[in-house]
Amino acid sequence: MENKEISSTVPVPETNGFIPLVTVVGFHHARGPEVETWFGVEEGADPAIDNDWPLLPFMALSDGAHASSEDFSYFTLLRPARGSLPATSLFGISCTRQMDASLLINRPADVTRSTVQKAVVVIADSPQFFGMLRERLSVVTSAWFAQREFTDTEILRRFQESLKEEKERGVGLAEEDREEYLGMSLRELVREFRWQTLVLFKCCLLQPKMLFFGSRCERLCMMQFSLISLIPGLIRNLQDCADPDLDSYEKQLVKPTSLKTSDRSSLLCYMGLPLQIFGKGSLFGPYTPLQQLDILADYGTKSYIVGSTNSLLLQQKDRYSDILINLDEMTINITSSSLRAALTLSAADRRWMDFLTQSVNDTWDEKNPGRPKTMGYVGSEEFIRLQFEEYLLSLISSVKCHNYLNHHAHNPRAMLPQVEGDPSSDFGNDWIEAWSRTENYRIWERNTDSHLFDIVEPKHPCAGGLTIDDVQRRIAEQVKEFHLDERFAVGKEVLGRNLQAGKEKASTVFNKLYADMEALKESQRRKHEEAKREAEKNGTSVASPGFAPDLNGAKQTVQSVGSKAGAYIGSWGTWMGEKRKTGWGRAAAPQKGKENIPSPPRSTRNGKSTESARQSLMDDRPKTTESYQERSDEGHYHTLTPATPIKISRGNGRCNNS
Repeated sequence: MENKEISSTVPVPETNGFIPLVTVVGFHHARGPEVETWFGVEEGADPAIDNDWPLLPFMALSDGAHASSEDFSYFTLLRPARGSLPATSLFGISCTRQMDASLLINRPADVTRSTVQKAVVVIADSPQFFGMLRERLSVVTSAWFAQREFTDTEILRRFQESLKEEKERGVGLAEEDREEYLGMSLRELVREFRWQTLVLFKCCLLQPKMLFFGSRCERLCMMQFSLISLIPGLIRNLQDCADPDLDSYEKQLVKPTSLKTSDRSSLLCYMGLPLQIFGKGSLFGPYTPLQQLDILADYGTKSYIVGSTNSLLLQQKDRYSDILINLDEMTINITSSSLRAALTLSAADRRWMDFLTQSVNDTWDEKNPGRPKTMGYVGSEEFIRLQFEEYLLSLISSVKCHNYLNHHAHNPRAMLPQVEGDPSSDFGNDWIEAWSRTENYRIWERNTDSHLFDIVEPKHPCAGGLTIDDVQRRIAEQVKEFHLDERFAVGKEVLGRNLQAGKEKASTVFNKLYADMEALKESQRRKHEEAKREAEKNGTSVASPGFAPDLNGAKQTVQSVGSKAGAYIGSWGTWMGEKRKTGWGRAAAPQKGKENIPSPPRSTRNGKSTESARQSLMDDRPKTTESYQERSDEGHYHTLTPATPIKISRGNGRCNNS
């Protein structure tokens, strides 16, 4: 390819000189959330009415915001077409705070509740600088509340004027690559979701209906921004994300014809990035109130990524989501069976994600989660981002190679000798098939060259089948995840403690038995001596030496001691059985449907109870055929084929085969 500059083929979002707006949203005890005042507009104008934003107050004041002293909400708004200006997406960020109404200097008459809750909102044309803007908005809102006089809005007016001045001077445009990711911690994302991070990333590319739920609104929104920021360049091209009817990105897209390999932006553009997952029929709403559910259920809404803090939505997850990500419980629930099959990670995917997770865990710092404790590059935010960029480039190159091989399957002259097999299989055949049916794939396929695999090697970063090392690593992770080592340690300690107690009790029992026998012998010996002396005194014959033990007394003593030892050993055996069933280190839990089961009756003299108990147990036990069938149905067997050992080079973060 030619090594020269090219004109931009990715459409630049039309900002049309949009000046950031600032507004205040308050909670009225009778009317609910409502817009109170605007800054940056003409006097008397109301952008919420002009642009048809009736849900703006509900987006700014999120459900559950009253539970924290400060919370942030991120949302999208549709600015309709007006004159020569096309319809586009706008982005809002709000800072919500509350204070005791008794602290107000001048308490209005309509303030009847004990607390006052308000949100300061900024509406801009791009979310790129929201990381930096969030800190400034927090300071301004805190200072406004500290005045204890909400009628004094001078600080808010000056805040909007500073945003307008920076917009006109183009402040931050030269640093957009650095600033657009501020405040979105990829390290926390990988740390919390581990291998499921890649599942969520690949799920975004399939464009299903993704629903995020969490009680903390800011964390809910930040996780979504973190996820979509893994697609290079997507945050700068979200002009169509606020409404399913918008489609300006594809209309302005031009297929690139040349490439400058030394320029990263040129390379990404030529490879067809960003993959536009928010186009026709798609929606992005980091925070989506319940009042916006009608647009989610609309026929024209085919896919979306939205977030909610209202638990009522969990009760209708099957209706509003194909996949539900619960951030409070850290669980992922895939309700669509076809989506679940497509999102099954391959061995190469798991190996690559395990390496990335380990790089984060090895450098994790509880005091500063956003930065590696080694202060190095490996495990940093930029390291994670570039690893996903490399993964995505390898993916689209492998898919192009896959399409080329299928198209020339019967042409021996068109084969690629440097490519072994189908490189796309390492990314999952089911996923490749599902992705080929999405809108973002259609746009990408139509606007990219068919020989992208000549630019980027068509190979998974950690290509290869399942190896023994993979199995050992996953077993070690599962042991650590389920705390099996701790449970075994607890079980070992309990077992040792009970064995020692049993040993001591058994020793005590036999020592008592020996002492009783000695005492019995001594008693018999004394009786014999007394009888001997009495016989000598009376001149009668004396019995032979020795003594006749009291067999009946000895027998009773032995039976008493034996019954005590048997009872202890029986109780210890019962305890062992319970622990074997329930697991070491856990209390025994009653089995469902088998509560209050009486113990088998003990044997009686005629043996009838013993025989009936034995027959009852035989009837309850499953037949051999049934038991085998049950095990064969539940069992899962995998054949492990030997593969080449894997070497992970930490210098560049790739997994290589040697």
